[in-house]
Amino acid sequence: MRKLLQALVLGGSVWAAPVLADEDDIVRVKAAGDVGAVMAALEQAVEGAGATVFAKVDHGAGAEGAGLELGASQLLIFGNPQLGTPAMQANPLAGLYLPLKVLVYEDAGGQVWLAYEEPEETLDDLDGVDDDDDYIAKMTGALKKLTTAAAGG
Repeated sequence: MRKLLQALVLGGSVWAAPVLADEDDIVRVKAAGDVGAVMAALEQAVEGAGATVFAKVDHGAGAEGAGLELGASQLLIFGNPQLGTPAMQANPLAGLYLPLKVLVYEDAGGQVWLAYEEPEETLDDLDGVDDDDDYIAKMTGALKKLTTAAAGG
């Protein structure tokens, strides 16, 4: 009985384990300017493309408010129902990963980067979502265009 309980507990923890992004699936775009300026350029590009900015999370300010140190780091959460809705129609669980997100951060060497996970990889494990779906290509293209515009230089 004890072995059965251990198997159930261990098996349950495997099922509950989160899926983590592989760094190989993260696109990093070198940017010119500081985090604030690059984030402002990204917001402008997003809004100029007709997408909606839902939130901006200032990780650096949050860390500072907690008495901790973290380099400048901000996350922009944005989307467009024309792109996201088809993914959620294919599998409602896509709503766990959407809207899209781009991180703007400064590394230890002072270089500012824009980073995002490839939509193909983000939604890869969801039933009903195919890597070849048109909305995946559109999301990928939008992220590339927006981050390139925000990167400047």
